[in-house]
Amino acid sequence: MSLRAVTQLQQDGSSADVSAMAEAHQAVAFQFTITPEGIDLRLSYQALNQIYLSGVRSWKKRVSRLKNRMIKGVYPASLSSWLFVAIAILATMYMRSDPSMGLIAKIQQHLPLSLHVSLSTQGQTMLSALVFSTLLWLSLILALRFCLKLLLSYHQWIFEQHGRASNTTKIWGTLLGLLSSRKPLLYSYQTSLPHLPVPAIKDTLSRYMESVRPLLADADFKRMTKLASEFERNLGNRLQRYLKLKALWATNYVSDWWEEYIYLRSRGPIMVNSNYYGMDFLYVTPTSVQAARAGNTISAMLLYRRKVNREELKPSRVPGTFIPLCAAQYERMFNTTRTPGIETDVLQHWLDSEFVAVYHKGRFFRLWVYRAGRLLSPREIEFQIQKILDDPSPPQPGEEYLGALTAGDRIPWSETRKQYFSTGVNKRSLDAIEKAAFFVTLDDEEQGMRGTDPEGNLDRYAKSLLHGKCYDRWYDKSFSVVIYKNGKNGLNAEHSWADAPTVAHLWEYTLATDAFHLGYTEDGHCKGEVDRSLPHPQRLVWDISLEVSVLVNLRPSTTVGIV
Repeated sequence: MSLRAVTQLQQDGSSADVSAMAEAHQAVAFQFTITPEGIDLRLSYQALNQIYLSGVRSWKKRVSRLKNRMIKGVYPASLSSWLFVAIAILATMYMRSDPSMGLIAKIQQHLPLSLHVSLSTQGQTMLSALVFSTLLWLSLILALRFCLKLLLSYHQWIFEQHGRASNTTKIWGTLLGLLSSRKPLLYSYQTSLPHLPVPAIKDTLSRYMESVRPLLADADFKRMTKLASEFERNLGNRLQRYLKLKALWATNYVSDWWEEYIYLRSRGPIMVNSNYYGMDFLYVTPTSVQAARAGNTISAMLLYRRKVNREELKPSRVPGTFIPLCAAQYERMFNTTRTPGIETDVLQHWLDSEFVAVYHKGRFFRLWVYRAGRLLSPREIEFQIQKILDDPSPPQPGEEYLGALTAGDRIPWSETRKQYFSTGVNKRSLDAIEKAAFFVTLDDEEQGMRGTDPEGNLDRYAKSLLHGKCYDRWYDKSFSVVIYKNGKNGLNAEHSWADAPTVAHLWEYTLATDAFHLGYTEDGHCKGEVDRSLPHPQRLVWDISLEVSVLVNLRPSTTVGIV
């Protein structure tokens, strides 16, 4: 840590750091001292209990993932269907019939020698029948998944008039409904979705020429037609073969390229140019207490994350049909950040995170939302948020405008990150932001459709969510939640990891859960009890050099002018 940073900590009184150190001291699981009489060992059973409960939560998540992986692997069948197949095979054998046409006997012949010695002939036959039943069951699963994939490849229903479906479409809908009758998990359909077809190069060029015709003069259009024909005869056909080769093994031949070249390789600012926003209810504000609104909003989002992790959300479908939509974008919704690079950015995703990053009046905090494996209640999160709001400590030198680094061009941010944020306290604090479940801004402004100028206020509300002050959001995070001083909220979402419908589903769930499920007390606070022994939110520490301070103070405020 530099001398300037140490001096600043001394000037601030470092109250937050002292309390954090005291809590860390209390959280040590065991201490020992060596005395002339021997070793004096002291155990902190509270700390050990928290470690145990956190481990239990981690293992529960692993078991849940394993279970879901098995359920998805056999969909549209079920794990219990194996028992049905095994009982059916054993029943037919009991009636002295061989449904395997001699395969059970062959399996019995190839059993390991140790099993021949340890098992009776009847036991060997039973084991061979179970092996055959498992193989038959797996074959049926593959057949059902292949049939489901074929059914999902049918597209004729799109071109038929509503209410006038053909007999073929009606039969197709019935069969698809039968195969989709079991309740699927969020990702159950992923392996059954058909591959994205590669359009013929002639059709692609035809659509291209149709799109450029209004933009070109006759002479230019004639030249473009000639160039398109030459491209189709020469380079186009070779590229088309490569594209078809990729489509054989990639479920979507264009998605990775789209993410890479449309979003991640863009070197311009993602603020305004890429990121988008979501608003709160326009005419309803469940509470005017900022900390309470933050408590319920954060809780609702973490409940949604739990549903995503457990795959309890229903797969999105085309309205009025059984046709599922791809759910791959849900995987990177939480614990994700966009890391800047010189040529291209990289999306980093972590499996889990037990904290969120909070920004308030130029200061960054790490707020733990789990304790001993238990998700904090909305009231407890409100209690922690209020601690941040009441914290009088000023920002460290250069800290207030750090978010501007994520708002500007990507190359300067990448170079600054590598030079000044790759070691020491800066790296640890940056990791806390990037590995957080999501980012929260406690805004010191009031927004919403209010007063005598609702249209103007709505415009200001939208601009605030889109870019804020250009430094009080963390635009690299998958999304940032904004909680205003008067209780309104909203979010700003990074675009490369998902499209708007995925984020809209999260936001609709959050608003509905906040207002109608979690609710508030009569005085506008979150419901529930508070464990007042919760450790304080952890203030992130920075050592900002003069060069970085100059860079962030030249924040891209002029970008706002284009909105």
